[in-house]
Amino acid sequence: MSIRVLIADDNQHSREALRALIGLEPDLEVVGAAADAEEAINLVSQYAPDVAIVDVRMPGGGGKRAAEGIALASPNTIVIALSAYDDADVRGWGGRVHLQGRADRSAHRSDPARGSQAEGVRSTRGDPGRHSRA
Repeated sequence: MSIRVLIADDNQHSREALRALIGLEPDLEVVGAAADAEEAINLVSQYAPDVAIVDVRMPGGGGKRAAEGIALASPNTIVIALSAYDDADVRGWGGRVHLQGRADRSAHRSDPARGSQAEGVRSTRGDPGRHSRA
């Protein structure tokens, strides 16, 4: 059984690069790609992916709005917050999502060991045991 992934990023090149990278893994399947928060929420409602990779800064309310909408639409979907910045906004996310960490696209420039770190944001309404892989 494959892990179903949704990509949400306003940068087309980033979406395509993530799709290509994820496509290299036989146990991962990209089920959709969104360019803004609203589209991400709609696609999650339609596909209920296991994981959503969400850009922190994108149109339609940004990653926070997307994460909150995803938590409502599909409480078991793990959300990974992705940012090209050392984004303090992510640390302030609250409400229906719980921040465990983030993936920083720029981290590899100054610290190669940090470039591959990715932890998830999960719904507080979901089963905590299901999210232990994040």
